[in-house]
This record gives sequence, C-alpha cells and structure tokens, in this order.
Amino acid sequence: MSIDSARDPQRAWVASWTASPQPVWPATFPVPVGFPRQLWNQTLRQTARISIGGERMRIVLSNAYGDRPLVIGDARVALARSPASNVAGSDFAVTFDGLGRTVIPPGAWALSDPLDWPVAPLASVLVSVFLPEITPTATMHFDARQTAVIAAGNVVGQADMAADITITSRLFLSAIWVETTAAARAIAVLADSIADGDGSTPDANRRWPDVLAERLVAAGGVPVAVLNQGISGGRLISDGMGVSALARFDRDVLAQPGVDTLILMIGLNDIGWAGGVLAPGEAVPSARQLIGAYRQLIARARAHRLRVIGATLTPFEGALPDGPFAYFHDAAKEALRSEVNAWLRATVEVDALIDFDAVVRDPQRRSRLRPEFDSGDHLHLQDSGYAAMAAHVDLALLDKT
Repeated sequence: MSIDSARDPQRAWVASWTASPQPVWPATFPVPVGFPRQLWNQTLRQTARISIGGERMRIVLSNAYGDRPLVIGDARVALARSPASNVAGSDFAVTFDGLGRTVIPPGAWALSDPLDWPVAPLASVLVSVFLPEITPTATMHFDARQTAVIAAGNVVGQADMAADITITSRLFLSAIWVETTAAARAIAVLADSIADGDGSTPDANRRWPDVLAERLVAAGGVPVAVLNQGISGGRLISDGMGVSALARFDRDVLAQPGVDTLILMIGLNDIGWAGGVLAPGEAVPSARQLIGAYRQLIARARAHRLRVIGATLTPFEGALPDGPFAYFHDAAKEALRSEVNAWLRATVEVDALIDFDAVVRDPQRRSRLRPEFDSGDHLHLQDSGYAAMAAHVDLALLDKT
C-alpha cells in the first residue's frame, strides 16, 4: 500500500473534482429520482471529468445519508472511452487500507489509498464499484448531467461493460483528489442548478464551472482546480433538493483539500420555491434573511482564510411555466432578487464580484434571460449561456497571489 509516510513538501493533495452529496428524497416529492431505490450484487460505473491533473490520485466515496454501512466489494478506475468503456490499458485497482473491499459507516465517507496512476488535466475518469450487498441508494447527486451504467455481478474489471440500467445521477462518488505541486489550489463554487448545469448537454461537460476549468488549464501556470458544489434545487437557508448551503458549507468547501477561494452563487431557489408545491406553506424569505445568510458564509470562509467572490443571481421571469411549478416567479420575487443583487454589487464584504446577471439578462427585459441563452424553461441556460458565463469571469479575479 502506498501511503504518504515520507511527505514531500513540494507536493500536496488537492481536490480536482467534486459532486455534493444529497439525500435521496421520498417518492412523494414532485421530482422523481429516476434510478433504482436499491442495488444488490451489481456494478456501478460512473464518469467524472477532473479539472487539474496529478502524479497520483485518490477517490472519495460517501455514505453521508445512509442509515446502514455501505459495503464496497471491489473498485477500479480507468480513463473513459464512453460511459461504459475504458481506454485500453488504463484500468487500475482501487484499494482502501490495502484491500479492495471497504465498509463505510452511516454518515461517513471513505478516502481510497493513493493510486500510483498519473492523470492529465481535464481527463475523464471512470470509477467502477461493486456493491455485493443490498445497498439503498440513499446518497446521490441528482443532476449529474452524466450517464452512469449499472450491470449485474462484479464486472468492475471489464473494459466494456454491458449496461442493464443507465441513469443520469451520481451515487456515492463525491470527490477525486490528485497529488500535484504544493502551489496548486482549488476554487469551490457553492451554488445551485445554474452551476450544476441544468439545461446543458448531457455527457458534454458544458456547465459553466467546466468551461472555467478549461480556461484555467489553457492559461497555464500554477494548477487551479474548479470544484462544482452546485446542487440543482439547492437553497441557501432552507433544505431543498439537498441540505442548505449553511448546513453543507463545512463539508463541501472547508473540507476540500486545496481550497483557498469561494465563489458564492446561491439563493434563487429560496426565493422561487416558497409558496408552492416545492415548499408548501413556506414564506418567501426577506432580503435581510438572505443577506444575513451570505454574511454567515463569508465570515466562516474568512475564519479559514478563504477569499470570497460573490456572484449575482440570474434572471428567471417566466420560469418553469408548465405544470405545478409555474408559481416560481412573480413581481415580488423579482424585486427580492434585484434587492439581493444590488447588495452584492455594493457590498465591500466580498473580495470581488462576478456579475452573471449582467451577462445573461435580456437587454430589452432585464428580468428575463437572453433568448439565445435560455434552455427553454426561462430559468436554466443552455450551453451557449453557460459558456458566456465562464467567458465573463476575469481570471485575474481568481489569482490569490
């Protein structure tokens, strides 16, 4: 087993990819999960495109919301040729304390042994795990925008896995770390579906944090990872399709190795969810409540010497017009978004601001998305909109030196 017994001060572990864990919601919730509620004697193969590369790698599996031990019977990594297939010759065994099998207690996560498996920036990594026991799929990342495949038996070592089931959510896989230069750093994006990429092309890595990672790799210099901790349906103050940003901040930001900068862009679902089927009986929060929550996160980030970059909330007039979610936007909610954005633009409490609202709003009607960026639901963007957001980020803002 390869352990960091002789630490090299010139090397460090840095998170290169993340997906914030969420609890699976009950069947009565108005959004179906779209995957089996349990797995048994099956192999799960998932793809993750990392941001920065390294000489060694570790994977993180999460049982954050399980109520029983999560048994991993076997695991392997490889470079992805497709969601089900490896690049020939790239397959490598994953171990935990020297063993291929591990048991993750409820509420805990497991970090693999260091894998002597060099990986390049922006590499697509396949992670295959065998689940030998009845395994409730209690810990997920719902809106992966990535195809995962499930097959019967232990087939982690198969180069081409014949899929019995395909899903578009992540299960249990929550991070990939790389060992790289000690100067490398990471930027955590604490956000909602606008970072999670709802509306972008599946399996294409067109979320705006993905495109930002590509820009940083192309720029060269010290490696800078971009960690997408967006949750579709995630909220700032209250739980939503995942626990609140206030509740998950330590896990999703402070616990990620190498993070020295936070991009904070969350709150739209606190505004939009209230008063309808997603949050029945819940009152819309005030601007003071939302700003107070931002101040809490800023103070907690500063206590750990993180730099904080605010980001304005994007337009959503006419959002989700069909069916039970049509209540998502109204004039009062629009006024609240505008008030929060005005505070973000004026405050000196953040180190910098990225004005995404100014980039994607329709110049003829500023409460709406630009038509060419709109995915069609008037809330989420399509690939061109997310690309415009990433292009708008001044890379100099991300330089902490």
